[in-house]
Amino acid sequence: MPFGINETMGQYSELFMLLAAGTYTVAFIAFAWDLAKSSKALHAIDLKAAQAGEPAKVPAAAGVGSRAASGVDGPADRAERPSSSASGPAAGGGVVTAGADMKYAAERRAPARVAVALTILGAVIHGAGVVTRALGAGRVPWGNMYEFLTTGAFVAIAVFLLVLIRRDLRFLGTFVVGLAIIMLVAASVAYWTPVGHLVPALQSYWLIIHVSIAVLSSALFTLTFAMSALQLVQSHRQKTVAAGGEDKLRFMRLVPSALSLENLSYRINAIAFIGWTFTLMFGAIWAEKAWGRFWGWDTKEVWTFVIWVVYAGYLHARATRGWTGTRAAWLSIVGYLCVVFNFTIVNQFFNGLHSYSGL
Repeated sequence: MPFGINETMGQYSELFMLLAAGTYTVAFIAFAWDLAKSSKALHAIDLKAAQAGEPAKVPAAAGVGSRAASGVDGPADRAERPSSSASGPAAGGGVVTAGADMKYAAERRAPARVAVALTILGAVIHGAGVVTRALGAGRVPWGNMYEFLTTGAFVAIAVFLLVLIRRDLRFLGTFVVGLAIIMLVAASVAYWTPVGHLVPALQSYWLIIHVSIAVLSSALFTLTFAMSALQLVQSHRQKTVAAGGEDKLRFMRLVPSALSLENLSYRINAIAFIGWTFTLMFGAIWAEKAWGRFWGWDTKEVWTFVIWVVYAGYLHARATRGWTGTRAAWLSIVGYLCVVFNFTIVNQFFNGLHSYSGL
């Protein structure tokens, strides 16, 4: 029996979502400020070294810990290279990048610390918005596209902050926080739905199991999408500098090598793929209980399977076929674009048994 609707809680939820989006926006600016400030500092170091006729010494405060060799798509990149010292030269046949271990440097970057603090504050406010939405609806807050987006954005930020405890992934801040802002804005502008009860077909404990795993998997795919995008940028930079070109993206020295990003993205995608497998399996079980069949070639079912196939192909190609470098990055990005297509276009424009967008 569904609980009563509390519209006041729903209004509080919308206010919290608005405040969270504003806080994330300031955090986004702080993350961008950190990259810009670091890029300016690194440029000053390069100029000073050039005037002195010496190789540029990059301090640990810049987050630099290794030199990536050229040929980022070659066979040599299939195994992790050892990192050099934290002050590796930009010259001498190598491209300066952050350390492959992604550990925090001894010296602290003030803008990055401010950005993380603001992101934590935004996550607390965001979490309050998710909780009040649940209290207002008297159920779990992922019964339509608005709720899936707002909850998904919160989980993506939460996963990012949890990983930050062990690894210095602040270079992903602008990407992850930026995506969370886009998701919150899209939820409020394009997919806003008043707090209300679920349609009868969704009033099942399988909603908690099936959709919660889908939300967590999508959040992990969001992280790997950001890493793959940075991998392509870093790969291009490494090739350009190794060929004698100018290093125009100095802020990318705060980012690990393309290979390091690829390796971490692969590990996270493997975890997310397991989650998506359970999403597919539990969805089939729920379909049998709700409609009397495990599979009916509904548009949503087909695209959920397409996503599974794309990421399965990515994992298989990289593990057994040697698909490394930019090819692996693009395949990971294609997988995430399929996730976005499945959630937006399929939900909004394709009629089917899964038409629960709330629009």
